[in-house]
Amino acid sequence: MTRLESQRLWIETIGEQGEKLGIDEIDLRNLDLSQYPLDQAYITACIFDGMNLNHKDFSSSLLSSSTFISTNLEGADFCKSNVSYVDFTKANVKAARLADSECIETVFVQADLSDANLVAGLFDETDFRNAILFNADVWLATIERVLLKGAKLTGVRGLEEAFIKSINIGTPEQPNILVGEEARKWLQDNKQPLWIMRKIV
Repeated sequence: MTRLESQRLWIETIGEQGEKLGIDEIDLRNLDLSQYPLDQAYITACIFDGMNLNHKDFSSSLLSSSTFISTNLEGADFCKSNVSYVDFTKANVKAARLADSECIETVFVQADLSDANLVAGLFDETDFRNAILFNADVWLATIERVLLKGAKLTGVRGLEEAFIKSINIGTPEQPNILVGEEARKWLQDNKQPLWIMRKIV
């Protein structure tokens, strides 16, 4: 029985049979993962680059240091997952759920997070440079030292209730840190309402 089959059995029997998935430094790009559940798993430093994983359930999983570069993750569920040090560069993360997730030094450079659910997530030194965050929901999210240079923030929701500690509108090499209310004001000023975006388009 493969480890993926064992994980499926473990999920289906609520832990009575099979074994919880634990893999490290595995290249998964040549596998068909469509039939296997990947929630509640330990999947560290693994490669998912360029795969089609739309609506995949990764909830409550440890995914630290894995890579999802240019991966299709539209509607995927990362709720309560640890995606710290994960690389989502150029990934399609539209309408994905990252609620209550941990994103320490996570990279979303040029990723599309339109309509993403980021509610109550922890974003610490998360890299959103040139990311698209149209209509993303950051209600009760904790935002600290987050990189935002070039990010599209049109219609971002929940800013009033987010815990905004600091943002970096510069680069890692030449930071431009805004703290507290100054950071919140910058975010509000750069969050144009959706009707303006539609008018421009």
